[in-house]
Amino acid sequence: MISVDTLDDNKAFALKEHADFPMLANPDKKVAFAYQVIAPDAPSERQFARRYTYYIDPTGKIAFIDKAVKPATSGQDIVAKLGELKVPTK
Repeated sequence: MISVDTLDDNKAFALKEHADFPMLANPDKKVAFAYQVIAPDAPSERQFARRYTYYIDPTGKIAFIDKAVKPATSGQDIVAKLGELKVPTK
Protein backbone atom coordinates (compact mmCIF):
# COMPACT_ATOMS: atom_id res chain seq x y z
CA MET A 1 0.00 0.00 0.00
CA ILE A 2 1.25 3.46 -0.82
CA SER A 3 -0.04 6.43 1.13
CA VAL A 4 0.75 10.12 0.71
CA ASP A 5 0.53 10.42 4.50
CA THR A 6 3.57 10.66 6.74
CA LEU A 7 5.34 7.66 8.25
CA ASP A 8 3.88 8.52 11.67
CA ASP A 9 0.35 8.69 10.22
CA ASN A 10 0.85 5.33 8.49
CA LYS A 11 2.12 3.75 11.71
CA ALA A 12 -0.92 5.04 13.59
CA PHE A 13 -3.24 3.71 10.85
CA ALA A 14 -1.52 0.30 10.88
CA LEU A 15 -1.85 0.03 14.66
CA LYS A 16 -5.48 1.14 14.66
CA GLU A 17 -6.50 -1.20 11.83
CA HIS A 18 -4.19 -4.10 12.80
CA ALA A 19 -2.65 -3.92 9.32
CA ASP A 20 -0.22 -6.74 8.64
CA PHE A 21 0.97 -5.63 5.22
CA PRO A 22 3.73 -3.27 4.10
CA MET A 23 2.94 0.39 3.60
CA LEU A 24 5.01 3.06 1.86
CA ALA A 25 4.85 6.55 3.33
CA ASN A 26 5.01 8.89 0.34
CA PRO A 27 4.41 12.42 1.68
CA ASP A 28 6.37 14.00 -1.20
CA LYS A 29 3.90 12.24 -3.57
CA LYS A 30 6.58 11.28 -6.13
CA VAL A 31 5.48 7.63 -6.29
CA ALA A 32 1.80 8.61 -6.34
CA PHE A 33 2.43 10.88 -9.34
CA ALA A 34 4.51 8.18 -11.06
CA TYR A 35 1.61 5.73 -10.76
CA GLN A 36 -0.83 8.44 -11.84
CA VAL A 37 -3.06 8.15 -8.78
CA ILE A 38 -2.92 11.94 -8.44
CA ALA A 39 -3.92 14.03 -11.43
CA PRO A 40 -0.77 15.77 -12.76
CA ASP A 41 -2.58 19.11 -13.03
CA ALA A 42 -4.23 18.96 -9.58
CA PRO A 43 -3.59 22.06 -7.48
CA SER A 44 -1.53 21.31 -4.36
CA GLU A 45 -4.55 21.58 -2.03
CA ARG A 46 -6.38 18.92 -4.12
CA GLN A 47 -3.58 16.35 -4.46
CA PHE A 48 -5.30 13.33 -2.97
CA ALA A 49 -4.37 9.82 -4.03
CA ARG A 50 -7.16 7.87 -5.68
CA ARG A 51 -7.76 4.28 -4.55
CA TYR A 52 -6.24 2.20 -7.33
CA THR A 53 -4.90 -1.34 -7.08
CA TYR A 54 -1.96 -2.21 -9.32
CA TYR A 55 -1.29 -5.89 -10.00
CA ILE A 56 2.38 -6.27 -10.91
CA ASP A 57 3.68 -9.56 -12.28
CA PRO A 58 6.99 -11.19 -11.27
CA THR A 59 8.79 -9.51 -14.17
CA GLY A 60 7.71 -6.06 -12.98
CA LYS A 61 5.09 -5.58 -15.71
CA ILE A 62 1.74 -4.09 -14.71
CA ALA A 63 -0.74 -6.91 -15.31
CA PHE A 64 -3.89 -4.97 -14.40
CA ILE A 65 -4.99 -1.69 -12.82
CA ASP A 66 -8.23 -1.64 -10.85
CA LYS A 67 -9.50 1.95 -10.86
CA ALA A 68 -12.85 1.05 -9.26
CA VAL A 69 -11.68 -0.08 -5.81
CA LYS A 70 -14.45 -0.52 -3.25
CA PRO A 71 -12.96 -0.52 0.27
CA ALA A 72 -15.76 -2.71 1.66
CA THR A 73 -15.02 -5.54 -0.78
CA SER A 74 -11.41 -4.89 -1.78
CA GLY A 75 -10.05 -8.01 -0.05
CA GLN A 76 -12.44 -10.32 -1.88
CA ASP A 77 -11.95 -8.38 -5.12
CA ILE A 78 -8.17 -8.80 -4.90
CA VAL A 79 -8.49 -12.55 -4.32
CA ALA A 80 -10.81 -12.85 -7.32
CA LYS A 81 -8.52 -10.81 -9.58
CA LEU A 82 -5.46 -12.83 -8.52
CA GLY A 83 -7.41 -15.95 -9.53
CA GLU A 84 -8.26 -14.42 -12.92
CA LEU A 85 -4.58 -13.55 -13.40
CA LYS A 86 -3.72 -17.17 -12.52
CA VAL A 87 -1.47 -16.22 -9.62
CA PRO A 88 -0.56 -19.46 -7.83
CA THR A 89 -1.60 -19.88 -4.21
CA LYS A 90 0.80 -21.08 -1.58
